[in-house]
Amino acid sequence: MVYHACTLKENGKSIEEVRDWLEKNKLRLAHWFTVEDLYWLFKGGRVKSTSYLLASILNIKPVMHVDDEGHLIPLEKVRGRKKSLKALVDHMEQTATSPVADQTVFISHGDCIEDAEYVADLVRERFGVTDILINYVDPVIGAHSGPGTMALFF
Repeated sequence: MVYHACTLKENGKSIEEVRDWLEKNKLRLAHWFTVEDLYWLFKGGRVKSTSYLLASILNIKPVMHVDDEGHLIPLEKVRGRKKSLKALVDHMEQTATSPVADQTVFISHGDCIEDAEYVADLVRERFGVTDILINYVDPVIGAHSGPGTMALFF
């Protein structure tokens, strides 16, 4: 949202116009993410020990979403890292507004740039998106979710 606000301002919009755009679009931002390991969510109290242990043994990766109130919502569990990354893009296909190809897509990663590039390639191939920005997750999110966090914003 900050990126879009800055872009609007740079393109000559007034602060009121930027505010109005943000207010209109704030609930349209979708954010899907997965983690490599539930350890950090377990240590932060967001996952029970039995779930952590079972997921570790079975190589289960959660696909999660943050709802409009900021709550973490687990939506799907898949087996394996590549499947979890593909699931992010599958959820994008199900929820993105058209035209997807015209959107700026953001990918944040927790020190897993190869996985971020893989997700970017999937988004390019499936939707024709050309404007993809890849960056690290911030330290606060990273402290809760750990290395291997992958987030897709659109």
